[in-house]
Amino acid sequence: MIEALLPRDLYDIYEKVQAGERLSGADGVRILTHPNLAAIGMLADLARHVRVGDHVYYNNAGYINYSNVCVLHNVCKFCAFGKTRDDPDAYTFQIEEMVTKARAWASAGITEIHMVGGLHPDLPFEYYTGFLSAIKRALPHVHLKAFTAVEIDFFARKFKLSLDEVLDRLQAAGHGSITGGGAEQMHPEVHDVICKGKMSAERYLEVHRLAHRRGIRSNATMLYGTVEEPRHVVYHLERLRELQDETGGFQCFVPLAFHPTNTELAHLPGPTGWYDLRIMATSRLLLDNFRYIKAYWVMMSPRMAQVSLRWGANDVDGTIREERIYHLAGSTSPLEQSERELVDLIRGAGLIPAERDPYYRILKIPA
Repeated sequence: MIEALLPRDLYDIYEKVQAGERLSGADGVRILTHPNLAAIGMLADLARHVRVGDHVYYNNAGYINYSNVCVLHNVCKFCAFGKTRDDPDAYTFQIEEMVTKARAWASAGITEIHMVGGLHPDLPFEYYTGFLSAIKRALPHVHLKAFTAVEIDFFARKFKLSLDEVLDRLQAAGHGSITGGGAEQMHPEVHDVICKGKMSAERYLEVHRLAHRRGIRSNATMLYGTVEEPRHVVYHLERLRELQDETGGFQCFVPLAFHPTNTELAHLPGPTGWYDLRIMATSRLLLDNFRYIKAYWVMMSPRMAQVSLRWGANDVDGTIREERIYHLAGSTSPLEQSERELVDLIRGAGLIPAERDPYYRILKIPA
C-alpha cells in the first residue's frame, strides 16, 4: 500500500528505509521540506515499525526542578524559567522538601525522578550531591536521572573540577543517568541568535561522550521552532548521530517544541502542529541508531503526542508530575497524566503500551 500511495520523488528514501540504509543530510532536508506530510508520516511509521516494533513506552516518574535561579537568565532568549536570585519569583528547594516530594510519589509506584534546575551562583557542590544521596537513601529503588550537560559543565567550572571528577562525585551520591537538555540548536548560526554565550555544541557532546565512556546513559534533545532552517535541524541530528555511532550511549532523542510565552522570543509564533510532525518524522528517519524517539506530551500536548506516534515516535515520556520549565513558557498541557490516560492514548493510536524501567526494559504490558 505504501508503494502505491508514496510520491515517486520519495521512493528512493522508501527503498533505503526498507533496506536499512542510512539517509543522507540531503535526504533529511527533503523530508523536512516535502509538501506531502502524510507520505512523510508513512515513511517514519514504517521506519519505526521496522527498527523497533509496535511497542510505545511510558514510565512512572516525578519531576523536581530544584531551583530557577540561573546565571544564564539573560542568555537563553527562549527560556521563561531562569530568574535572578533577587527576583520575587525565584525559588530554591531545600533538600528536605525534595525528599518529602519523592516520598509522596513512592506510594504511586514511581521508578524514576527527573531533576534539573538553573545554574545557581551560590549553592555549594554539596547541595547537589546532598539531595541525590538523601533521595537515594529514602527511595533506594528509584532511578535518579539528573542534570543537563550544561549543569555538569557548570559544576566543573564553578568548583574547579574536571568533568570526570564531577561525574565521579555525582555517581557516588546516587546519580543514575543524564537528561538531554541544553543542546538547543547546535548550528552556530542559530545558537548565536537564541543563546549566544551558552555551552557550545562541542562541549555538550563532550560531556555526553565522557559520561557514555563511564557507562552513564543519557538522552539527547533539540529545541525547534525558533529561527532554524531545515539545514540547521539536519546538522543537529547528524552531530547526535555521529556521537551515537561512536559511543552508543544515548537512550532516547527528545525533540523539544519552543514555547514563546514569557520569553525574549515572544514575537515568534512557535511551531505549528504540521512542523511538530515533520520534526518527529525527520528525527526517526535520520536517527537510525536511536531506538527511542520521544513525543514529549508536556510540550506537544497529549493529543499531538498521540498523533506523533504515527510519525515515528515510540515513547510518550510518563506521568511526570510537577514539571515547571515549559509550563512557565506557556505550555497548557496538564501537570501530570495518569497511567490510564497514557495507556489509552497509546492504544488509541493502534499501538501497544508498555511501562518501562529507566533502561527501557519492559515492566508490564497493561491489561
